[in-house]
Formats: sequence, structure tokens, C-alpha cells
Amino acid sequence: MEKLARLVTQIAYTPPSKRLSTLSPLQLSLIPFLSFASSFFRLAVSLRHRLYRYGFFRQQRLPVPVISVGNLTWGGNGKTPMVEFLARWLADSGIPPLILTRGYGGADEVKMLERHLRETPVKIGVGANRAAIAATFFQRHGYMNPKDNSTRTNLCVDRIGAAVLDDGMQHLNLWRDIEIVMVNAMMPWGNRRLVPLGPLREPFTALNRADFVVVHHADLVSEQDIEAIESTVRKFNESVPIFFSTLAPLYFMKAGNISCKLSLKDISNAIILCVSAIGSADSFVQRIKKMGPMLVDRLDYRDHHLFLPEDIEMIRKRLQKLQSEFAVTPIVVVTEKDYDRAPEVLKHLNYEVLVLCSSLEILSSKGSKEDGFKKCLRQCLETRL
Repeated sequence: MEKLARLVTQIAYTPPSKRLSTLSPLQLSLIPFLSFASSFFRLAVSLRHRLYRYGFFRQQRLPVPVISVGNLTWGGNGKTPMVEFLARWLADSGIPPLILTRGYGGADEVKMLERHLRETPVKIGVGANRAAIAATFFQRHGYMNPKDNSTRTNLCVDRIGAAVLDDGMQHLNLWRDIEIVMVNAMMPWGNRRLVPLGPLREPFTALNRADFVVVHHADLVSEQDIEAIESTVRKFNESVPIFFSTLAPLYFMKAGNISCKLSLKDISNAIILCVSAIGSADSFVQRIKKMGPMLVDRLDYRDHHLFLPEDIEMIRKRLQKLQSEFAVTPIVVVTEKDYDRAPEVLKHLNYEVLVLCSSLEILSSKGSKEDGFKKCLRQCLETRL
């Protein structure tokens, strides 16, 4: 399954003009089947939207404002870091939020959010039926009247003031007041085809639903790449505000002792093996390289992959090879998502494992700044209420 997923992913991110020179005969043989499935997927997406548009399916409304964070393509777009960013901003603004997430892939992202937001009034609801999950939280904690500013100063800080919908763009059964679309600058659209032939979860016309577009990992690509992304967005949504973000490294945690925090400088001149099962492994590796290690090697797995004993053995063999080659004990570096997915499994490596902790930042670029992003969000919320 892992091998098949890699083959399909490579197809999805290979332009049609380069297929013959890049893809294997097996991959080329898969393209007609993937194309056929992609056509059916397009019909299903179109039918689903029409059923909602004409009232056959109804969107459920929550009694508080809803901010949806989603994406047009699969994985690696910075949705969860943006969800955390918004939750902190709302909490700091006196609007205790409820995060609604499906908890996909072993709930690794949920565990990370719970750790980061432990000392805040943010609540996290997990489940596929996010409207039903939200209802249980409203029943338990109550909610603020969004049109009554006096409720924000009420002593009952336990009440919910807003909802943040994680991976919400395709979750059509829940009404949202703001739609934020995340775009991975390092691999924005792939071959521009719908899944499974390409990485698009919806056609580009879905961009016309966006209230904000945030280009993530914008600091890791060229100005020409950014302009190409902006051009594509503008073709389908001329007036949408576009902002730019990065995932800024903060510190390392020690696997098995997460209360122990280490400086980013602690890996300078070290031999590093980056092990990741995330949607954008390239961005992770690039940020580690910027910290000045002697060498960075990598092992990549598909997004949300659960590490198995054979994976651990493969990682251990790679570490032994590095140690033999450089006569230095290498260090394993993983993301928080990977650690939270398999904290116990990584202990069996018998090598030091560091966990990179990061947070989303809005970049000052093309006249846009973090304060401007927050101001636009606030104005948009007030307009919709």
C-alpha cells in the first residue's frame, strides 16, 4: 500500500508534459484507470454541490460564528497550524473558541493541539459529525451571543464564542461565516487534476468560495513561484485577500521527556536523519538544513503513516550506516505530528530522537502583515454577524 501511494503521488505531481520522461512503465499504465476514476470523482463533487445549492441537502448553522480552514489539494498545506493560530487569536480577543476536527490519522494533530493549547480556554471537539460534536459542547458549556458584546466580559469564561472548523472546505453540511483556503507554496496544484489522478479535492472554481487565501511555506519558494500561485488564484477569485505564512521553528523536545526543551542550535554540526510522515516533507527537511547540521539525511513516508516494526528496523539500519560512515552518532529529528502518532515506537530506535516544535506566522510580504490579517478577519466576522 505504501509503495502504491508513492507511485500515485508521483503521478499527481508530475506535469503531463513530463510523464514519459519521468514516470515508470507501471505508473504510465495506471494513468488511464486513474483518469477514469478522476472523471467520476468530478461528477460526484459537482452533484454534491448541486444538491446543497438547491436545498436537497441543508447546511446546519451553529449558534456562534464559524471559521473554516481548508485546502484545495491533499495534505501539507498548514491547516492545523492555522487552526491553532486562529484559536489563540480568538482566545486572546476574549472569544473562547471550539475547534472541530475529524481527528484523522490516529488523531496526531489533535494531540498536538491539546498540548499547545492546554493553558488556554480553547476546547477541542473530535469526530466526523462535527455539528453533533459541537451540539454536545454547547449543551455542556453554553455559548456566547455573537451580537451581544457584553457576553465577552461575562465571568463565565467557559462559554464558547466561536468555532474553528479544521479541514472544513469540503465539509459542506456545516455553515461557515469565513472560509480560509490554505495553499502549499512548495507544491501548490500538482498536475492540476482531480484525485486520484491529481491532488485536487475540488476543481479550481472552488476558490471563488474563499474569503481569504493563505500561501503557506511562502518563504521557501521563489518570487516567481509566488506570482504563479497568485495568478492562478486571481483567475477564479479576483478580489480575495491573499496572505503568506511560514512554519517557524521554535525549539526541540526530547522524545520520551517532552518537558525537556532544547535550542535549535543544538543540532549544529550534527549528523541528522529526518524521519517524517507528513504532507510536506520537503519543507521540514529544508528548515532543518537551515539550522546548520553537518549532514541531513531523510526517510519519508506517506502522510499519517503509522510506524511499524519493519519501519523502525529500516530507520535503525540507516542510522547505523550514517554512524559507520561518519564515525559520529546521528540524531533522529521528527515532527510533532510524527511523535504524537507513535511516541512509544520511536523509543525502540536506541538513538536520540528530537521533536521539532513550530508555530505558524503570517509573513510581512507585499504589504500584508499579521496585524492586517487579524484586522481583516475581525472585520469579516463583524460583517457576517
